Amino acid sequence: MVPKRLSHYDEKGRARMVDVTAKQETARFARAAALVKMDARTRREVRKNPKGDPLEIARIAGIAAAKRTADLIPLCHPLLLTHVDVQAAFSSDGVRVESSVRTTGPTGVEMEALTAASVAALTVYDMCKALDRGIEITGLRLLEKAGGKSGHYRRREPQG
Repeated sequence: MVPKRLSHYDEKGRARMVDVTAKQETARFARAAALVKMDARTRREVRKNPKGDPLEIARIAGIAAAKRTADLIPLCHPLLLTHVDVQAAFSSDGVRVESSVRTTGPTGVEMEALTAASVAALTVYDMCKALDRGIEITGLRLLEKAGGKSGHYRRREPQG
């Protein structure tokens, strides 16, 4: 078995964009998640906000961020995304954010899904920080990816 290596470096150790010219275009999919931890008082106040739903703003920000990933992560390829969805919902410990991204192309959309989840989480923080500066963003992770040579990956979440 050939050992894995970091693909964004050439043989001399210089950073490079991976050449995907010869890679097969396939359907690609990725899901990512993050948690915005906040106390119960903050959750109650955010839910009764008379001026609108901060979670909806976060959803839109996450979708926009997925589309701009190549502008934010220097060696990411700009991709034509065929679908982006971001969901944000209150939970017992804060707001759970989950993103999903699809494309057909020569490279995966993991970074787009992670970017969508992280920017949506940051937007929740921005919209709620007046109530609580102690809000914490945690648990940013890839949940699943499919397509391409490396195949399907699904994160095994701890039981309990």
